[in-house]
Amino acid sequence: MKILITAPFSDSCLKQLHDEGFVVDYHSWLETGKLHMGESLLKILEDGNYDVLIVEGDEIKEPILEKIRFKLIGAVRGDPNNISVEAATAKGIPVLAVPGRNTLAVDELTIALMLNQVRHFKKAELLLKDDFFVDDFKDFADMYSKLQGFELNGRIVGIIGLGSIGFEVAKRLVPFGVSILVYDPYVKHERVEAVNAKVVDLDTLLRESDIVTIHCTPTEETRRLIGAREFALMKSTAVFINTARASITDEDALLDALRDGTIAGAGLDVFSMEPVDSDNIFLELENVTVMPHMGSNTIETIERQSRIITDAIIEFTQGKRPRNVVNPEVFD
Repeated sequence: MKILITAPFSDSCLKQLHDEGFVVDYHSWLETGKLHMGESLLKILEDGNYDVLIVEGDEIKEPILEKIRFKLIGAVRGDPNNISVEAATAKGIPVLAVPGRNTLAVDELTIALMLNQVRHFKKAELLLKDDFFVDDFKDFADMYSKLQGFELNGRIVGIIGLGSIGFEVAKRLVPFGVSILVYDPYVKHERVEAVNAKVVDLDTLLRESDIVTIHCTPTEETRRLIGAREFALMKSTAVFINTARASITDEDALLDALRDGTIAGAGLDVFSMEPVDSDNIFLELENVTVMPHMGSNTIETIERQSRIITDAIIEFTQGKRPRNVVNPEVFD
């Protein structure tokens, strides 16, 4: 079988596929710098005559699926929304996903953004870079006052969405000695109990939390869940963290809340306009930590997604139903 992989993949898993007898063409977008949208991948697929296609962000929609007969398609994502699963199912093509591939990476970044904000890492660095010199001790005292932060211990953290990532964030917060509030209409009671959290309505969470962190799924229900009204409910000393999706907030309202002091600061890894570059308007604010959507950007994430996909491809060629198939009905 011939495989085209455009997603980042580990050397160990590429070697395993070769050793198993697969012909693998590996063209990671990290190396090519290309993201294929629409039908831009079609010519490559037609020329390559591939049986299996593994992507990350490349679009595999109806026009491609109508012309190429794949045996298996995979996306190294928890939700392969860049693939037309309905069209693939109609063609009898299994579609693989990789749930949980970046859970640990994103939850660790979330904790890092919290600490960055409450201890003013960015403000401290900017101050020191801005020709700051201590001519007498008063200069040091002024700087010390400006950069006073607060400890997580004894504070309240509000988690919106206690799914896989939100739950891991909560678990890592427990040793810090925080109290955890949860807003999630679909959360299981056992999960809340496991982190000694308390389920509350959204307004209560916003009013009482010192840190609010977003971990819900981007849906029509959660679109602009947090807007001007919601930011106005938060403490003026509160910090807002979003490593989920920009669509869950009203970005203009967030910008206003940060500019006028409605909230104290934010740590952001997701934006309405991506990829992020130097034009990002949040970079103008000292009270915001801006990350260029790199929550999953770890060695371990690539190794994890590669292992899950590799195991699934081998299972499929052995006549088994692979794990993490989003359309298992094709096997029926």
